[in-house]
Amino acid sequence: MATKRFTAPVTIHLFFIKDHQILLLRRFNTGYEDGNYSVVAGHLDGGETVKQAAVREAKEEAGVHLTEENIEIVGVMHRKAGDERIDFFATVKEWEGEIKNQEPHK
Repeated sequence: MATKRFTAPVTIHLFFIKDHQILLLRRFNTGYEDGNYSVVAGHLDGGETVKQAAVREAKEEAGVHLTEENIEIVGVMHRKAGDERIDFFATVKEWEGEIKNQEPHK
């Protein structure tokens, strides 16, 4: 009998930093931590690296373009609170475009 291999969601959290300020978003209508503040973040899709996911999430959520060279991974955390997951944290100090809420319904 084959044993099912353990899997966990992997998330990238992006800290956009400018003039000693960090961009925060207020969660809404997502079903997870609604009403609380967060940073631009999202799950990795299959077949992408953490930095590739960061580039994609920055475009999807904030409407800006990142290069992998402008993303600095600053931490990793194994979290077990209700479910179990792996979180990557990164700083971003340079990007192209104006930050805009691309998901106002969330």
